Amino acid sequence: MPTTTSLIAFASLAVAVVLTPGPNMIYMISRAITQGRLAGLIAFSGVVVGFVVYLLCTAFGLTAIVFAVPYAYDALRFAGAAYIAWLAFEALRPGGRSPFQIRTLPPARPHRLFLTGLLTSLLNPKMAIFYLALLPNFIDPARNVLTQSLVLGSTHIAISITINSMIACAAGSIAAFLMTRPKWLLAQRWVMGTMLGGLALRMALEGRK
Repeated sequence: MPTTTSLIAFASLAVAVVLTPGPNMIYMISRAITQGRLAGLIAFSGVVVGFVVYLLCTAFGLTAIVFAVPYAYDALRFAGAAYIAWLAFEALRPGGRSPFQIRTLPPARPHRLFLTGLLTSLLNPKMAIFYLALLPNFIDPARNVLTQSLVLGSTHIAISITINSMIACAAGSIAAFLMTRPKWLLAQRWVMGTMLGGLALRMALEGRK
């Protein structure tokens, strides 16, 4: 099991990453706004299955890599810091687009919503990097790596389901709110970008556990 400190720190970072717009969130919100909250939830269910696939591949892969490759832990730590720094840049750069901007999509049947969500998740480089480069930073190589990976990954999935389900149900209202209050969106981007930048710096400077 991961330590309580690592679990809380990872959960906090997972919240920040989940709230950072990416292909998964944009697709889910687009469906929720144009086709209804149920369509958004079905689309996101496919995304969640993609998370589970990444989690299982990463958990078993990390167990082998951390113990077989010298300095693999430190390499993954720096890769994770670089990834978070990139997310911070994306949040702060001028001209960033909100995922709540209304997009017109043709209606799709439930199985198509699910499959598209699954493919969006599996082909999303943000999630691939998250599980491969970020999750290892919260794993203690001296403990059971597989168990820690599964617990941390499950924590991210639970947080993602909770937050994105609420967003899908309220997507229309949030979009209407932000359309008339662009300063709120700008403030959200700066707060998120600053938080992620600080986390990236901490991860880069932090030594091996």
